[in-house]
Amino acid sequence: MAGCNCNEGLDDIEQRKALVVLLLINGFMFIAEFIAGLMADSTALIADSMDMLADALVYSVSLYVVGKSIQAKIHAAKLSGIFQILIGLGVAVDVVRRFITGSSPEPMFMIMVGFVALIANVACLFVIAKHRKGEIHMRASWIFSKNDVIANIGVIAAGVLVSFLVSPLPDLIIGLIISIVVISGGISILRDVRAEPLN
Repeated sequence: MAGCNCNEGLDDIEQRKALVVLLLINGFMFIAEFIAGLMADSTALIADSMDMLADALVYSVSLYVVGKSIQAKIHAAKLSGIFQILIGLGVAVDVVRRFITGSSPEPMFMIMVGFVALIANVACLFVIAKHRKGEIHMRASWIFSKNDVIANIGVIAAGVLVSFLVSPLPDLIIGLIISIVVISGGISILRDVRAEPLN
């Protein structure tokens, strides 16, 4: 029994360490990308920054429930899914607003910031990888980290296309796609929550 309790304690410690690293990376990248998105007038960068914010909220909630009951972890995953959906919808609204009012994104800035964010999120994937088949709150963290990498590649692609086509449309389209990816991730977690046994 003592060995079992020790193993459980070590797993909790590893989860906390992983989530703290993920929270710090995503919190910093949210601030950096949001500012960069405003400076570059880029929907895709702002969308990606909001994805980072959603993930930071997810990691905060997951960190809170480490070592707590399965019911608490299921509730945390549910909240995480709801956060993702709400932020994804907010991004979609901003895309529509910018489509109506217009925008002039700076492609090279988008590419550079998108590349830095990609490196940060690949690092996050390595941190969370060993927990990707673990408890539900950690599976949620894995799904969101994986979606981040997709979003970062989208931002880089948008920057290239904006430069090549001399049009803001790729930025708007990629921003909308990122919002869909964020919403889809939230829905995926809510489905996982419904399928999770309570014991």
